[in-house]
Amino acid sequence: MGEKEKKLRFDTKLIHGGTSPGPSGATKTPIVQASAFAYDTAEELEDIFRGRAVGQVYTRIGNPTVDTLEKRLAAIEDGIAAVATSSGMAAITTSVMAVVRSGDEVLSSSSLFGGTYSLFHVTLANFGIETRFVDPVDLAAVEAGINDKTRLIFVETIGNPKMDVPDIAAFAAIAKKHGIPLMVDATVSTPYLARSKELGADIVVHSTSKYINGTANSIGGAIIDAGSFNWQSPKFPHFEQFFRKYRSFAFTARVRKLIHKDFGACAAPLNSFLLGEGLETLALRMERHCSNALQVARFLQAHEKVTWVNYPGLDDSPFYEVAKRQFNGRFGGLLTFGLTDKAAAFRVINNLRLAKNLANIGDTKTLVIHPASTICADYTPEVKALMGVSEEQVRVSVGIEDIEDILEDFAAALEEA
Repeated sequence: MGEKEKKLRFDTKLIHGGTSPGPSGATKTPIVQASAFAYDTAEELEDIFRGRAVGQVYTRIGNPTVDTLEKRLAAIEDGIAAVATSSGMAAITTSVMAVVRSGDEVLSSSSLFGGTYSLFHVTLANFGIETRFVDPVDLAAVEAGINDKTRLIFVETIGNPKMDVPDIAAFAAIAKKHGIPLMVDATVSTPYLARSKELGADIVVHSTSKYINGTANSIGGAIIDAGSFNWQSPKFPHFEQFFRKYRSFAFTARVRKLIHKDFGACAAPLNSFLLGEGLETLALRMERHCSNALQVARFLQAHEKVTWVNYPGLDDSPFYEVAKRQFNGRFGGLLTFGLTDKAAAFRVINNLRLAKNLANIGDTKTLVIHPASTICADYTPEVKALMGVSEEQVRVSVGIEDIEDILEDFAAALEEA
């Protein structure tokens, strides 16, 4: 990143960071919809494959449109590099598999998105990688969960759907003390709320399908390398060749040249273009998401049919202070609330007319879902409790519509329930 870009403020960086003029001065990133790239001589292609020259070879490994998105994401997270993937789960899987090997352990927050829990609890275990789950609010438990096999600490900036807010800086201090990288999933907070590198994250992952895209028209993920971890540590001998050649870029090199290449979960050029378009309005949308979500949370909290509301922006939330400090006075666009039981939750969801019932967050539209019967349906009651999922719970991704229309929709749905 150039010195000029480092000086840009965040909202400006969303538009200009990591970009360069396209052909004939085009201000939009060209969509290079190609699978492979030709060279005039065999020597040129050999130099690129051996790393002696820079160039595009095959879109599974790299593509000009994808490359631009990666530069833009690295810029807004103040990272040294980024790798775009086909989805948020691809970003997490690729990152984890780059760091850990069979016999290693991951220490993870128990407050996780359902797909991430499945990856850690089932899939990685099949590869001989165990995960210890801890309450992310209990820092003593976090430190006690570390042992001589721990090679990665993973946490979400805002638990989805538990809505708890871990102290990321405290996590980072524990990780640094033990010489272990901290990976942060910042999908729900986005870089607009949380500057993850400043808080101490070594690796940041996003499902760019959500708030970064904002319009639910494409799927993607991203891995951002903060460049802050010393991969020369004896705990990570599998990084030796990458550190020797790429130094502070060792993590990105191992991701791109081995795991990402071999797993093949690459970003598509068209999706990368669409994600880049969404990125430009992230700050404007998040400002409205946050403002609307706070008003919806206060409305629901005052409603006689609502038994509880989880939103870190409420004054009585146990996470209010840490969220206020960590997210610069804003609290995100996601919340959950409870009714008397599952039947009541279903009635409210079915009565909503403006809000859409579907499995996504971060859209411009207000979205609702019953987590216990959908994204967490396959988990036991014990696991659901660990993840903060209950039968009476409704999750709301608050959109950017006029707040009066959103509130009227929920008021009518609750009245009819």
